[in-house]
Amino acid sequence: MSADNDSLIIGFLCNWCSYAGADMAGTSRHAYPTNIRIIRVPCSGRIDPLLIVKCFEEGADAVLVAGCHPGDCHYNEGNYYSRRRFALLRELLDFMGIGKERFRIEWVSASEGKRFAKIVSEFTEDMTKLGSRKVS
Repeated sequence: MSADNDSLIIGFLCNWCSYAGADMAGTSRHAYPTNIRIIRVPCSGRIDPLLIVKCFEEGADAVLVAGCHPGDCHYNEGNYYSRRRFALLRELLDFMGIGKERFRIEWVSASEGKRFAKIVSEFTEDMTKLGSRKVS
């Protein structure tokens, strides 16, 4: 499935669950838009919120962070840290004029390939409705 628009979505996926879920989507042939650029990280808890802001500064239209379900983190508590951090970041993105709807955090396990494809497809649809962010 190709992207209906040219919006750029950056996806930070935890190595242990979400990246494996994306791989499962591919091997199971669950189609999702191609406008997501996936970056594998050890844990969603290792993502600095300023890295998300930097993605927007560099021209990303949206950012998706996907990690293990709470309670299933390979590093015990990483997803709890990310959940707290990114709740605050969403408010900051609104304050900065980027819009909190352009940032999404999801929990995807290694066996949820279909769910991963659905999340990316829905997020892309939402960004299509919002339109591309023009960075000057």
